[in-house]
Amino acid sequence: MSDTHHEEAHTGPIKTPKQLALAVFFSFVVPVFVIIALVYYVVAAAKPAGSTRESSLSLAGVTVDDRERAVAARLVKVGTVEIRDANRPLASGESVYKAQCTACHAAGVAGAPKSGDVAAWAPRLKTGFDALVNSTLKGKGAMAAQAGGDFSDVEIARAVAYMANQAGGKFAEPSPPAAVDTAAKQ
Repeated sequence: MSDTHHEEAHTGPIKTPKQLALAVFFSFVVPVFVIIALVYYVVAAAKPAGSTRESSLSLAGVTVDDRERAVAARLVKVGTVEIRDANRPLASGESVYKAQCTACHAAGVAGAPKSGDVAAWAPRLKTGFDALVNSTLKGKGAMAAQAGGDFSDVEIARAVAYMANQAGGKFAEPSPPAAVDTAAKQ
């Protein structure tokens, strides 16, 4: 009773070599073909259809031009180069202050000294104009660095002079840098 019953209870569904070969085939070969089919399906959907540029050609209601625009939109460069006009007139300190600085310095947000507050600006004015400009360009405390934004470093320095002078400073507004004469150097 125990030998026969015990042996039959532990046998699996594979009893012949033919069944073993079929199990190996379906366990390894079929999944490989399923994976290949899925990869082909995914890759085939991303290919643009044909190289013709006729906008009248349509596949599933999407024209070739629409697909080319979609591909171009996905391939937009991450970084851009912005060339600024070096000959444009510099903005005044007051206009830079109104555009860039009033958001924090008008209300004293995050510890920023309010514009015109002599007591808050006194210790800062003692550090000198260059230290104030350096702190502004590189950032200090909660204030982010102002260099590299919409305004040049000279325009930011003009805004610093404007704010400091509102609080009793006696700083001259920086003048534009002298133009480099390339013809004279040659």
